[in-house]
Amino acid sequence: MKFTELDLPANILKALKKMGYDEMTPIQEATYPVIFAGQDLCALAETGSGKTAACAIPLIQKVDPALNAIQGLVLVPTRELCMQYVAEIQKIAAQTAVTPYAVYGGFDKKIQIATLKHEVHILVATPGRLIDLLYDGVLSFAHVKCAILDEADELLKVGFLEDIEFIMSCILHKHQTILFSATMPDDIKKLAHDCLRDPQHISLITERVAPESIEHYFAYSHPKQKHMDLIKYLEGEDVNQVLIFCNARHTVDTVFRALRKDFRDIDYMHAGLTQDTRSSIIRKFRSQKLCYLVASDVAARGLDFSHVSHVINWDFPRDGEQYTHRTGRTGRMGKKGKAFTFVSKRDLPLFRKLLSSKKITPSWIGKDPLCENNAPHERKTQRRKRSFRPHSAQGRKKTE
Repeated sequence: MKFTELDLPANILKALKKMGYDEMTPIQEATYPVIFAGQDLCALAETGSGKTAACAIPLIQKVDPALNAIQGLVLVPTRELCMQYVAEIQKIAAQTAVTPYAVYGGFDKKIQIATLKHEVHILVATPGRLIDLLYDGVLSFAHVKCAILDEADELLKVGFLEDIEFIMSCILHKHQTILFSATMPDDIKKLAHDCLRDPQHISLITERVAPESIEHYFAYSHPKQKHMDLIKYLEGEDVNQVLIFCNARHTVDTVFRALRKDFRDIDYMHAGLTQDTRSSIIRKFRSQKLCYLVASDVAARGLDFSHVSHVINWDFPRDGEQYTHRTGRTGRMGKKGKAFTFVSKRDLPLFRKLLSSKKITPSWIGKDPLCENNAPHERKTQRRKRSFRPHSAQGRKKTE
């Protein structure tokens, strides 16, 4: 279905055309009539399927620009996703008088307060900074028509849950609530239901949890061998951009220091860096000034990196949901992508659980530890001469 087939205002259609949006994605087509009608919604869809625009388009239509008040509230778990979300709304609302704004920690609160007092129609926020502003008495939710929880599974986990419950309790009147996520564990489903009123449920991931656009490769490797195994793997791949995930900040630092000896155009990112530094790194990565990015899970949630060809799990993910969000940084919007995950002996129980829960058919590079005879089988890679591209595997430094 095309956006032109919807009864959208001309100014929104013009903005969508400029953004290159023509055909609606399945999640956009399925959720638009529900959101526009004002019904509560719990929607599950693969990461990179167009969930942000699915929310933003009808949300912008609900806003009365003549009313200087917050009418739409979007809650997200990370600063990076907060900035990405508001940027998408700004593009779609560019031809309208609707004003979106983002508030998050690590930025001057006085500037945020001044902007909120001026004019904001749609507020995108991380829970911590939003609660600070609520306690400061500078926010009113009296005119909120719609509240959206993006990455709802993360927002409803212990650590965020009390904050979300407090924020939602500040919206005293009847309003629409929308939950979007790529995963929804059973323990979170009950909490999600408590937030909603007679909701519609839409799931586009029931039949196959792992996106079909992603190929899943695994390597059984000793921790001391990972470095050389990764270099060998990337040398045989036609690389555009690579995201390398680690479970801890100190591992990010260590892996970055090791890999920068072998690769050009590489940087790292985790929550220990300043917000300005993190934002700068994301801009460079999105504009393809970086080919390799070593990161913690601060880069795993919802961020749209449209040129990532490979996701590497240096450390095995803690659970299936973490695996889904990490690998979802590639294979976005129907593009093909590859996920490559290191597996150690102690990871095997989690690995078996992952295959079962996410319905993944693994391809092993090297020996298969689950094979009874444990006989190694070599990956057949057709080497071909490639012309130089700034963000290909030739981003690797030459060694003597």
